[in-house]
Amino acid sequence: MSMIVSSIGQGLLWASLGVALFLTFRILDFADMTVEGTFPLGAAVAVTAIANGMNPYLASGLAFVAGALAGLITALLYTKGKVPILLAGILVMTACSSINLRVMGGSSNVSLLGKTTIFSGAFLKSLPKYFDSVFVGLVVIVIITVLLILFLQTNLGQAFIVTGDNRVMARSIGINTDNMTIMGLMVSNGIIGLGGALIAQNNGYADVSMGIGIIVIALASIIIGEVVFGELTLNQRLVAVTLGSVIYQFVRLLVLQLGFNTNDMNLLSALILAICLMLPRLSKALHLNHVIKKGVAKYDAE
Repeated sequence: MSMIVSSIGQGLLWASLGVALFLTFRILDFADMTVEGTFPLGAAVAVTAIANGMNPYLASGLAFVAGALAGLITALLYTKGKVPILLAGILVMTACSSINLRVMGGSSNVSLLGKTTIFSGAFLKSLPKYFDSVFVGLVVIVIITVLLILFLQTNLGQAFIVTGDNRVMARSIGINTDNMTIMGLMVSNGIIGLGGALIAQNNGYADVSMGIGIIVIALASIIIGEVVFGELTLNQRLVAVTLGSVIYQFVRLLVLQLGFNTNDMNLLSALILAICLMLPRLSKALHLNHVIKKGVAKYDAE
């Protein structure tokens, strides 16, 4: 039971990364590699600030700002410097690895042992084991999702969506697509920096290598949500990303229960994502939808 609760908590905490990447990858149609740098950047900033006596809530807010600034640099490289999308993200991601080391005082790992974090509150301490991460993760992802749903319904949000759908058309109706791209990357990477801060506080430490492979985890949340829940509205897809993140954590738990080594998790995550990406094509090639519908019809007839 404790492992199930832990998986739900981890799924909710990691869901913010999936929702953030959904903004750029699905809505803005921008393959942003910056996330592998902004995630440990947010963790490094928050943990270092907390270790030096800052309030954990302010430190988490500072992590959001740090992530947003990294997203701004990527956006400027792309929109003003005309650097290709992938290369712009890779440049900032690479730069972040050195910045993270400087933020953490040259150490590759900073511990929060004995420090006050968001998870140190009396209320959270009174909850059963692992329920603190469930509570914090649920509150954070609900706030992020609700704010994004409200934003996407505004004129600015609609302009953001149109920019991702068709940049040429967006420019023809007077939308500044460069500004939309800058805004999207700043918000997305800010949320990812915040996610890094929360997960680092939950783990009790920040490490410069903790960003490796996180883009696969975030993408898996998006893809699993889309595959499992099918055709959805934009608002429903945001919720599906969170559920996809929880499902992904259950898959990871199942894999570990089968005896696989934790060192193989990045490889297994990539395989899970590859299977999910190929599932629609495999379903079509093998006529799985027809087989399922035929089976359901037969069951109803009986």
